[in-house]
Amino acid sequence: MIPLVFGSSLPTPTPPEAVVTPATKKCGSLVTGPRIFPNGCGSGSGNGFPPFLPKEVEKIKDPFARNLAQRMERLPVQMGLYDQSCIMSSCVKPLVQTKNNPVALLHCFDSSCLEWRCTYPLLEEAGLEAWAIDVLGWGFSDLERFPPCNPETKRHHLYQFWKTYIRRPMILVGPSLGASVAIDFAVSYPFAVEKLVLINASVYSEGSKLAELPRVLAYAGVSLLRSIPLRLYANTLAFNDISLATTFDWTNVGRLHCLLPWWKDATVSFMSSGGYNVVAQIKKVKQKALVICSEEDQIISYKETLRL
Repeated sequence: MIPLVFGSSLPTPTPPEAVVTPATKKCGSLVTGPRIFPNGCGSGSGNGFPPFLPKEVEKIKDPFARNLAQRMERLPVQMGLYDQSCIMSSCVKPLVQTKNNPVALLHCFDSSCLEWRCTYPLLEEAGLEAWAIDVLGWGFSDLERFPPCNPETKRHHLYQFWKTYIRRPMILVGPSLGASVAIDFAVSYPFAVEKLVLINASVYSEGSKLAELPRVLAYAGVSLLRSIPLRLYANTLAFNDISLATTFDWTNVGRLHCLLPWWKDATVSFMSSGGYNVVAQIKKVKQKALVICSEEDQIISYKETLRL
C-alpha cells in the first residue's frame, strides 16, 4: 500500500558519495551555498536562449517561461542499452547543492520542464536543490539518433541521469502522467527515491489505445497533439480566469517542444508501445507519498485521487 501522508518526514537514507565543489555566492538570489556544475549552455542569437531551443521561443512573452528557458541546458547521459550512445538530455539544473536530498521535477504527458516555470524559482528561494528534468521523448533532449521512447527506455534514461548527476535519494515529483513515470521509477529503483509527490495523478490508465492503430493513423492522431486548437482547449481546461492573450502565450509554451524534428516519431514510439500501465505497481511503492489534487480538476477525476 502507498502510505499517504501530508507533510510528514522520512528518515534520510545514507546517500552515495556526492561531488561537491568549492563554495561560492550566487548573486541576486536568496540561495547561497556550494555551487555545482557551471552553466555551459550557449545562447541563440545573443538573446540568452540555448541554441537547441526552437526559434519560436523568442516569441514567448511569459517572463517566467523565458527565464527558465534561458536556464535550460543539455547534459550528456550515457544510455548503454543497445550501444554506447549518449543522449544530450535537456534539463534545468540547480545552481547550488544543499545538505538535504534534492527535489526532481518531472512533467506531464507530452510536455517539458517549462511546466515548472512559476514553481522552480520558489523552490530555489526556499533553499531547495531542484532539478527539472525532461522525460525522454518529450522536452528538448537531442533525439536525432532516435532511441525507443517506451516506458522502459524512459525509466532507464531517468536512472542514468540520476546516477550520473544526482546520486542521492531524491524527492520525486510527478504531475498527471508524470505520476506514473514517478511510480514506475520508484518501484524499479527504490534506493534512488526518498519520497514521492504525486499531483493530480494519472495512474489508473491501462495503456494507450494508439498501440492498436495502423502506423499511418497513429501519426495522424499524434499530429493533432501539437495543433493549436487542441492545445488551446487543454489550457482552458487547466486554467481559470486567464485572458485570451495569456492562453495563446501559454499554448505556445506548452507546444514549443513539438516543433523539434523528432517529436512526432518519439511520440508515436511511446504511444505505439502501449504507454504506462502502473496499476499493479501502486501497491509495491514503499516510499511515503504526498498526494495533491483539486476537486475541480477537469482532466483527472477527483475520484481517482481518492482511490489512490
